[in-house]
Order: sequence, then C-alpha cells, then structure tokens
Amino acid sequence: MNEAFQQMAGRLMVALDYPDAQQAEQFIRQLEGIPCYIKVGMQLFYSAGPAFVEQLKSRGYSVFLDLKMHDIPNTVRGGAESITRLGVDMFNVHAAGGRSMMAAARAGAEAAISADSSLAMPLIIAVTQLTSTDQATMNTELGIPGTVQDVVVRYAQLTREAGLDGVVASPLEVPAIRAVCGSDFKTITPGIRPAGSATGDQSRVLTPGQAIAQGSSYIVVGRPITAAPDPRAAAEHIIEEMIQL
Repeated sequence: MNEAFQQMAGRLMVALDYPDAQQAEQFIRQLEGIPCYIKVGMQLFYSAGPAFVEQLKSRGYSVFLDLKMHDIPNTVRGGAESITRLGVDMFNVHAAGGRSMMAAARAGAEAAISADSSLAMPLIIAVTQLTSTDQATMNTELGIPGTVQDVVVRYAQLTREAGLDGVVASPLEVPAIRAVCGSDFKTITPGIRPAGSATGDQSRVLTPGQAIAQGSSYIVVGRPITAAPDPRAAAEHIIEEMIQL
C-alpha cells in the first residue's frame, strides 16, 4: 500500500448503513488494513450505540458520526458535548437550524474538550441540502425558493459565519462553495456513484474521480461498496480512481 493510496483512502468515507453491530462488524473485517474513514449513521448508532463508535476508534479508524442534529441551540450544545466525549473525528448538524444553533454545536464540543484535555476537537460540519433533494422538491415541498446551488452556497456561508469547519453537499456544488468559502473550508460529498452503478435514491451524483476533480475534501460511499460482491475490491477500485484524478 503506497503513500498515495493511504492518503486518498483517508478521504474515502465508507457508510456503514447496517441495522446492527454484528452485520457492520462482518463488513468491516473485509476492509481490514484500508485506512478509510468510517461513517456511522442513525440506523447503526441507534442500534449499536456509543460502544460501537468507541470500538471503531480503538481499532484506529477515523469516525464520522452522521446524526444530523437539528434542534434548539441548548439541546444541540448538549448533544455536541456528548458526541465529542466519544472521541469522534467529525459530526454534523443541519445548517437549516441557523447560525445560533450551529455556534452552539461548537460551544458544546469546546466544553467537552475543556473538561477533558485528552480529547481532540472534531470537525463539525453542516448539512446543506440532502443529495436526494432535487429543485422541484426543494421549491414545491420544502417551500425554499431559488436553485439548489444558490441555497447550498447560502447555507455554506452561514455555516462558515457560525464557526464550523465545512458542509455536506453534493459534489456538483463544491466549486461554488469553494469560490465563496475558500479552499480550507471542508466539503463532504455523498451522492458518489462509480461509473455503471445505479443512482438509487440519489438525485445529484458524480463518480469518485469527478468528485475529487471538483475539489471534494472527502467523498462518502455506501452501497457501491457495502452491496458489492467483493467490498474490498470495490473500495480499492474507488481509491485508485481517486488517485488518478
């Protein structure tokens, strides 16, 4: 495993979309030795709990805890404090909660670190618009006017003003976000589908190589790896494509 492979593997987030720890563990064993990020979402976290996150950290994985907090500022502050105590490397909130709520998330993380100096500050990112949301849904169902890109960029600006580290967005919006928020602002991009893969319930997608070329900091891949006949080979193929671009 060469240095370029290791570095790019660290920008691949594999989504553990499993209902319980046993199935997730069976999958993780197939990725042993690949230094990728692991994304733990709501289904798995609500089933397996904090202990599973702590187990991943003990095995050396970087962990993105994807719970998309969206509540009043005080509640989000408390949630962020608890999440930070788990030692995760990244977690998220919804940008639609507003500047005060997002700032409260950072305050909660800082409170946890102030109480325990052994903890490291996680990256805190905000969800802009889900990659399953197209413009018609956003305009007519959610009642948000404008184009998806306009709304995503506005949320990204708000996220930066709140002191957070980056956003979750479609890879299609990454160049516009970077133009406004700068190259240090993190962009985490789901909606990644290798060439020939089914898009499933995603509306705004790119291939892994295209996403890296657009400037994505990290790409999130779930079913194209977890549902592949050979998940390890699928992950390695995606990393190699990322390197080539």
